[in-house]
Amino acid sequence: ENIPAEGSGPIYVTTRNDDLKGVLSDCPPSRKSDLVFYGQNGYIEDFLKDEKVFDDSTKVLVYMAVAKLGDKPTDGITDLNPEGLTAATGKWAEQVAARLRGSGLTCNVLDEDNFRACMFEKHMWICTFMLLGVHHGGITVGEVESKHKEDVFKMVEEMQKCLEVERGIKFKDGVPERLCAYARSVAHFPTALKEFSWRNKFWLDIARAREGKGEKDLTPFHTKLLLKARDDGAVKFD
Repeated sequence: ENIPAEGSGPIYVTTRNDDLKGVLSDCPPSRKSDLVFYGQNGYIEDFLKDEKVFDDSTKVLVYMAVAKLGDKPTDGITDLNPEGLTAATGKWAEQVAARLRGSGLTCNVLDEDNFRACMFEKHMWICTFMLLGVHHGGITVGEVESKHKEDVFKMVEEMQKCLEVERGIKFKDGVPERLCAYARSVAHFPTALKEFSWRNKFWLDIARAREGKGEKDLTPFHTKLLLKARDDGAVKFD
């Protein structure tokens, strides 16, 4: 779909991560500040910075689920976060929130620092629950939370410490608890290791970079299970 150079208003980008570069290539420079990156799972911050669209664009962290085409979405409301977990930041954040609220969904408008912390929480969620689900035989997200919560806490706490050290992120208390609460709200979700280069590779890259500097791996539990998943054929990487 062509993006008019002379238009105005938000441009919702709802593609998968691997298609983002093509969208940016087709976007006129005059409209790049109108881009709204909506619902991409995985870590895209460095990509957006490399493409020089991070500072001026709008980012939306989507916590909702649609079981099948035509169904109403399940909002990201949990027993710990009744205000919902979906969040937006940037130029068009208020417009995004208004649109979602008009559809009966929640959306919190956040400043950049608070949004980044929430973004990394969701990144921890998808990387942890997908890997643990695969490790334990392909169980659902709900089964990971109910049967292997100790593993969840261990992995998330390692990741949280890693982000505090490597990225300077400040999190609110109760990260593992919030992520488990979200898992309970989407308990039927299946688990699989997808979009590796945008998800779990993030942690592996940090671990390998630290190893190259003679520093300890801050996420050894994740590294161990990820390497086993590769050996078992659940994911491919060098």
